[in-house]
Amino acid sequence: MSLQATAAPAAVRLPRWLVPAGVAALFVAAYLVFKGTGTLPHDKEAPQFLAITDLREWIDANRNSSPVFLYFVNYIRIYVGELYTALYVALTSLGWPGLIGVMGGLGWLAGGWRVGLAAVAGFGSFAVLGLWDESVLTLTLVVAAVLLSLLVGMPLGVWAGRSPRLRRLVTPALDVMQIMPTFAYLAPLVLFFQIGPIAGIVATMIYSIPPAIRITALAIEQVSPTAVEASASLGATRWQTLRKVYLPLGRSTMALAVNQTIMMALSMVVIAALIAAPGLGDIIIRGLSRAQVGIMLPAGIAIVVMAVVLDRITMAAARRGPHDRIGRARLLGAAAPAVLGLAGTAVLPAQYPEDWSVRFVTQVNEAVRWAETNWYPVTAFVKDVTSAVLLNPLEGLLTSAPWWLVAAAVLTVGWWAGGVRPALTALGCLLAIALLGVWEHAMSTLSMVLVAVVFTLAAGLLLGVAAARRPRFSAVQRPILDAAQTMPSFVYLLPALALFESTKFTAIFASVIYSIPPVVRLVEDGIRGVPETVVEAATAAGSTPRQLLWKVQLPMARRAIMLAANQGIVMTLAMVVIGGMVGAGALGYDVITGFSQRSDFGMGFAAGVATVLLGVMLDRITTARRSS
Repeated sequence: MSLQATAAPAAVRLPRWLVPAGVAALFVAAYLVFKGTGTLPHDKEAPQFLAITDLREWIDANRNSSPVFLYFVNYIRIYVGELYTALYVALTSLGWPGLIGVMGGLGWLAGGWRVGLAAVAGFGSFAVLGLWDESVLTLTLVVAAVLLSLLVGMPLGVWAGRSPRLRRLVTPALDVMQIMPTFAYLAPLVLFFQIGPIAGIVATMIYSIPPAIRITALAIEQVSPTAVEASASLGATRWQTLRKVYLPLGRSTMALAVNQTIMMALSMVVIAALIAAPGLGDIIIRGLSRAQVGIMLPAGIAIVVMAVVLDRITMAAARRGPHDRIGRARLLGAAAPAVLGLAGTAVLPAQYPEDWSVRFVTQVNEAVRWAETNWYPVTAFVKDVTSAVLLNPLEGLLTSAPWWLVAAAVLTVGWWAGGVRPALTALGCLLAIALLGVWEHAMSTLSMVLVAVVFTLAAGLLLGVAAARRPRFSAVQRPILDAAQTMPSFVYLLPALALFESTKFTAIFASVIYSIPPVVRLVEDGIRGVPETVVEAATAAGSTPRQLLWKVQLPMARRAIMLAANQGIVMTLAMVVIGGMVGAGALGYDVITGFSQRSDFGMGFAAGVATVLLGVMLDRITTARRSS
């Protein structure tokens, strides 16, 4: 028998695109058949909302008789209030020259005369901007929240770093704390801690504890096992190993935990102003309510400057090795501005004179009005085209599709991205949103997030690739990204409102600007992380710059790009919720309404939980795709 007669028939290989195309066609057909059915419309009087509102009323009625308040919550309020008062008295007693000098001395001690000079200039700018008292209030709130966050977060981080079981237990809680829109837990905090600086400090703690725990745990995990084994072999106890090995070797990373905790606390101070937390955030909220960028901008600049100064000081301290000694010259240099500042307190006026301040409220407002008038044709065209081509069709698709079809689509995407576990997690989140009674508004929010992420990734990829391939462009872009990332999210709302009026696109535009910096940084790091040998080999093989980018650098940086998409989604979702204040509607409007109107508390709380579930769903899908 011949070889040809016995050979098995060759298998027919289907094109790779055929199965996804078939699945997509099946979903399209199902949508066309079942469109408009099973849509779960929004109902403000849903039983779920009323039950949550009744729970709030019960808690409020039993505030002064419940043991939870008498023996737990009230003591927290007392201790946090005493810490805040003590810090405020200590800072104000230095006087404005003394505080400027002390911060200059701390900067000099941590990183030399350049950091010291930056601290003096930064804190001096608060006085020049006419915002000294508000800046001290903000600094007091931040310092109190950071101290309490580190007091709780660092021990937990050390424990989580040494216990994988604890790390698995705390990770979901940390995810919720970081994804949960801050509006959503302001209302419950007011129930327990009432309005004022104490509630603001606790709210800031909730937002800033996660990085303290995560980064401290990472610092402990990264300690060399060899060093730990050597310590154990010498007879050291677990406590001695922690004190002599783990903490010294993880010092620089733990300093980064302090740095990120401060940054998160500063980004929260504006939102905390909604529950009467004093300081710069109150000025920004006031400017937003009056629709005046000129009022908001100086306070936003002050927060950015405070963030930059504190960032430089803590990062300079982090770069110091555990055995680096501070020389006598640096000690004397650090003492000089502190002594001069304290001496100036006795000579200069106790209050910074008003006529020494620089005011530019009118000029900024006039510039905004000029832009609104002269750029209207362009901004209206961008807004209308985006709404007509992307936003409205996508929103119509998600809100008119049956809930079970959307759930099936999410399950399919999750399965494709990472397998069974991410798919089931995403499906569970979506079903919980349906049970909460906010399905329609959740789909509307999802459409805004997806459109914003498309713009964010497009701009982030372009800027990140350009920065990775052109060091000069990266050097120019870096300080802009620093300022954009530390600027309070509220500051972006009013220029967006001036340019695009009160629409959903306003929130999308603000969220894109807010989300771009981390995306750019991650894409740039990913492109730079491609091994130089691979780039040289591709260049030697005759690849053009375009081919090198598309065939080598972008594929090899896929994990970094997916992480960028993940961070873009999380930040966009948080900003779209805040955009409910400028006409975005959907879940953001529900959260804000629930916070401001007592009768709608249940709807707002459910919308906040739904936002968390939406964020977890998108996070698990993109994270699974990155790790696959």
